[in-house]
Amino acid sequence: MSLDEALTSLRRGDFILLHDGGKRENEVDMVVAAEFVTPEHIARMRKDAGGLICMSINHGFASNLGLNYMHEILSTSQNFDSGLKKMIIGTAPYGDRPSFSISINHKDTFTGITDKDRALTIYEMSQLFKNNKPDKKEIFNSNFRTPGHVPLLIASEGLLSNRLGHTEMSIYLMKLAGLSPVTAICEMLDSQTYAALSTKKAQEYAKNNAIPYFDGTELVKLARGN
Repeated sequence: MSLDEALTSLRRGDFILLHDGGKRENEVDMVVAAEFVTPEHIARMRKDAGGLICMSINHGFASNLGLNYMHEILSTSQNFDSGLKKMIIGTAPYGDRPSFSISINHKDTFTGITDKDRALTIYEMSQLFKNNKPDKKEIFNSNFRTPGHVPLLIASEGLLSNRLGHTEMSIYLMKLAGLSPVTAICEMLDSQTYAALSTKKAQEYAKNNAIPYFDGTELVKLARGN
């Protein structure tokens, strides 16, 4: 599928399938713009993808909210002793530091895990980004709770110039689409092989469900002007 088809799908509030590349995780994620997220999106990711449903945000938004990466939070915690700090991931097997930050629930959720609750949490973060009030951090602190059931992923400050993960690729796509830089993403898993869904099976799923399948290496070329 072309980039234009992928962007059109995202602007409609529909999914795309995004492959990060064979030399990295070699995984395909379902991606949707957070500003269009509904419980139906969450249910489909849960049932058809099966991985961890996360929310990606851009670096500037995270900084405005005072959010840091989880490995930084744990490294500087006075309650995390030297033995526990040895557990903190440096570089993951696929070559990057994880982009995980804290996990959150919106204050109006109940358990936070239902399709309705997770959709609300993700949607409300996209609305917070759009909020032009100067006190976004205070609004965030008042309206969200941690720990929660939606893991936050912070995109690298330089996006694809610094890191080539689904986090950065999905946020870069939002930039190209003119949408808020907040996405819901979920890895596609294979219940037969117990591994990541192969690109072949992901492409078949995309074709059968009329969902654009996009190769993230094309985004890298675009970002680097190749």
